[in-house]
Amino acid sequence: MNPQAKLVFILSLLLGTTTTITSNHWIMAWAGLEINTLSILPLISQSHHPRAIEAATKYFLTQAAASALVLFSSMTNAWHTGQWDITQMTHPTSCLILTSAIAMKLGMVPFHFWFPEVLQGSPLTTGLLLSTVMKFPPITLLLMTYPSLNPTLLTCMAIMSAALGGWMGLNQTQIRKILAFSSISHLGWMAIILSFNPKLTLLNFYLYTLMTSAVFLTLNTTKALKLSTLITTWTKTPSLNAMLLLTLLSLAGLPPLTGFLPKWLIIQELTKQDMAPVAT
Repeated sequence: MNPQAKLVFILSLLLGTTTTITSNHWIMAWAGLEINTLSILPLISQSHHPRAIEAATKYFLTQAAASALVLFSSMTNAWHTGQWDITQMTHPTSCLILTSAIAMKLGMVPFHFWFPEVLQGSPLTTGLLLSTVMKFPPITLLLMTYPSLNPTLLTCMAIMSAALGGWMGLNQTQIRKILAFSSISHLGWMAIILSFNPKLTLLNFYLYTLMTSAVFLTLNTTKALKLSTLITTWTKTPSLNAMLLLTLLSLAGLPPLTGFLPKWLIIQELTKQDMAPVAT
């Protein structure tokens, strides 16, 4: 790809992200999401491989549908309340649609089918952007609207995402697909604690971004895309592979490592919430 064109797309990506995370008006947030979607599409399909074109098409259709739902929910809310402010979502139906739309944007269960396929068809650097930067605007919208979101729907999707993300990643040999299911699982952890302690959601997201970036950049250096190639790369870069192993264990949430911290704090916070049904 032309370096100037790539620079334009990356700047557009930053512009779209900044627009969404700094806006108070729904139209501005929606415009930022659309700029984001349109700027990442050429980066997904830059190899012109049929798999990459398929990934870009799937990504575009899903994100366009999710953005349309965001716009529809905010318009319905404005129709009933006269408010376009992001924090003033009070209409129940609008809140339900918005919860589904943001879940679709992020790739939470049951709207998760597109994410592993898109990540598998993208280059590693674009995969890194999809897993981290592209998740930031929807996470910000979640944090801004969490008092209005449907708590039952959010909790159900969070539990399903955490369970299915771990379960479906077991039978994979492609590293990008494993990382995609890891992302879905982490989103479940982030969403379940959102209503009770939003700061923990943000902490989880920051640590997830840090660990995922380390994994993607290491894989990009070693040019490993499958587990079979990953097994043989230790001969070329033993120290880098040792660090990758530790990062993957941290991403899995193994106790002495950093990735265990947010999970521990989330479980600790959930035990205080008295969520168990009371026996009559």
